[in-house]
Amino acid sequence: MRIIICANTAWNLVNFRAGLIQSFHERGMEVIAVAPPHQQHAAQLMRMGCRFEEMPMDNMGTSPFGDLALLMRFTTLFRRTRPDVYLGYTIKPNIYGSIAAKMLGVGVINNIAGLGVAFSRGSKIQGLVEVLYRYALRGSRRVFFQNREDRDDFVRKSIVMPELTELLPGSGVDLQHFTPARAVPSENGADSVFLLVARLLWEKGVGEFAEAARIVRSTKPQARFQLLGFLDVQNPSAVSKAVIEQWVNEGVVEYLGVTDDVRRYLAAADCVVLPSYYREGTPRSLLEAAAMGRPIITTDWTGCRNVVDHDVNGYLCQPRDAGDLASRMLRFMSLSLHERVAMGDASRAKAEHEFDEKFVIQKYLNAIGEV
Repeated sequence: MRIIICANTAWNLVNFRAGLIQSFHERGMEVIAVAPPHQQHAAQLMRMGCRFEEMPMDNMGTSPFGDLALLMRFTTLFRRTRPDVYLGYTIKPNIYGSIAAKMLGVGVINNIAGLGVAFSRGSKIQGLVEVLYRYALRGSRRVFFQNREDRDDFVRKSIVMPELTELLPGSGVDLQHFTPARAVPSENGADSVFLLVARLLWEKGVGEFAEAARIVRSTKPQARFQLLGFLDVQNPSAVSKAVIEQWVNEGVVEYLGVTDDVRRYLAAADCVVLPSYYREGTPRSLLEAAAMGRPIITTDWTGCRNVVDHDVNGYLCQPRDAGDLASRMLRFMSLSLHERVAMGDASRAKAEHEFDEKFVIQKYLNAIGEV
């Protein structure tokens, strides 16, 4: 069986789909990874045993001519490679890859891993994207969603038939790779380390994180606030490098740069924070934090709330409310060492019971078997 798996970045496939790709290889399937060109991540995919096919795409572009050219590239690719199944991730591969596959009789399985900025802002583009999704998903054999709210939105708007949908526990997490960190939280909660791991976009709550850091440090100056993630310079919602440097110079946050392995940073943190109001699927950064036994503070928001049982393995705060976020941080700092450790243990238990990557892989294998 030949499978094409496509996303809008090769980084996405390397970081979120490695376990799935490995499971396909173990079952004798041929995997063709498709994404925009990226030398480092393409090499990683090939080391995983994939054949890599470059697919240039303007992820932020809205040009109809550019999108028509992308559709033609997908059509040419499918005619040349003749796949049995197409797995689409992210908006443009889900739309244009699915349309091309449908025209050529290729079985399609989609993953709606969050709705992104277009749906967060309620802008004019949202209506266009909904129309395109409605047409593209018409021929799909299975459409996976990462949270109930997104699925309900698509069904209510008749974008997808409910019988084609199924829920996944996010992208899942490899519980053997992300294991509970041995580092013991500090005895004194006043010097707690709060870590935000994300693309540095305003919708991810980066601004609220910085403002909450100012509030907390006014009474708890020993507390530390860290940002880990790349600056998405092509995204109009990106926090600029100048703003990050200003925060660092003020002593508000520490910027840790980017990494391909977040485990040592998660291990060094007392609490992982994501104050997002982005239309998340189920944030992978929170799944990894939970698997490593870290308490979590995140927003009571689509996707984010899936990972936190309030007052058990962390706290939920209100979106776009730095004051509420700061109050949750201060509450966490007031906990005893025993209480903070218990919160981390509850995170690991939740990851094991609800978010094991094996659950996701089995659902994909079932869907591919049906196709």
